[in-house]
Amino acid sequence: MELYLDSANLPEIENAFKLGFLTGLTTTPTFMHREGYNDVDSIILKLSKIVPILQIEALGRTSDEIISEAHRQNDLGLDKNKTVYKIPVSLEGAKACHILRSEGYMVNMHLIYTIQQAYIAMQAGATYVCPLVGRLQDQGHDALSLVEQCVNAVNKYGYPSKIMFSSVRNPEHVRNALNIGCHTITVPWKVLQLLPQNNFTTLGTEQFFEDTRLMTMKVKDVYRTENACISFNSTINEALVKMTLSKLGAVTVVKEDGNIYGVFTDGDLRRLVEKEGDSVLTKKLSQLPEKQPVTIDKEAYLIDSSKLFKQYKIDTLVVTSDGKPCGMLDIQDLL
Repeated sequence: MELYLDSANLPEIENAFKLGFLTGLTTTPTFMHREGYNDVDSIILKLSKIVPILQIEALGRTSDEIISEAHRQNDLGLDKNKTVYKIPVSLEGAKACHILRSEGYMVNMHLIYTIQQAYIAMQAGATYVCPLVGRLQDQGHDALSLVEQCVNAVNKYGYPSKIMFSSVRNPEHVRNALNIGCHTITVPWKVLQLLPQNNFTTLGTEQFFEDTRLMTMKVKDVYRTENACISFNSTINEALVKMTLSKLGAVTVVKEDGNIYGVFTDGDLRRLVEKEGDSVLTKKLSQLPEKQPVTIDKEAYLIDSSKLFKQYKIDTLVVTSDGKPCGMLDIQDLL
């Protein structure tokens, strides 16, 4: 099924066609008016250089006027092999369609609201026959049935026309068009952007990124280089200040030779205050039982740190280099 963008907004058109797989662009005088364009011919020529196929309006009250307008636009410098002239369905429009097709032009007969109108368009040789689904549904009609009848007529009678599903309002319309077997569809940019989206896809993709990150990145790539170390001769109050300044929930307690004596956490502080009161703040860290922390070398992979967090049910690892503490790794650093 061909995929057209339905728009006259230049920035979104340029963004959409960078995708590389759109068939072309459909636009209308109403779209151009909304965008505030004054020189319609100029914007048509500009669009023709951006998109693979451009579908534009050829307006006229009579077949002669319609044909003349198509010729005039073509003479601006358009390529008839890359331009489709849109004509509202009518007997005069069908006559113009038939003549233009005989001259090698591509024609889209649109504003189709009944199977009888679609039949006239097919019989006139229209390249595209374009029912407006959203507008019909707004009026309470069974628009999907009409589109299906059009597709069936093409398949049954062998008309060379392509049925274009238009006036698309939501991704459900795209699903409808695919299920019915439409040959082409034209959608606004806001709907096109929604088509690949799904919450399960997003969750799965993020999980892939997270798992890949754990297996390819090392602790040294993400750990907090603030070396929140404090001498075991320091007081608990000094440890509290150190934790506050480093914005970590723990400090590494080291001996005079730099080797690890233990780790002191905000959880340890809460438990001591509950047990001994605020007098504990003057106590030296060396007076506390030696508490060996769980450590990880900065050259280890993040997947190894993840295992340690789960195994010991802790939130902080002391990062070491050559056995000496060099920083901290918080469980939030893995996110």
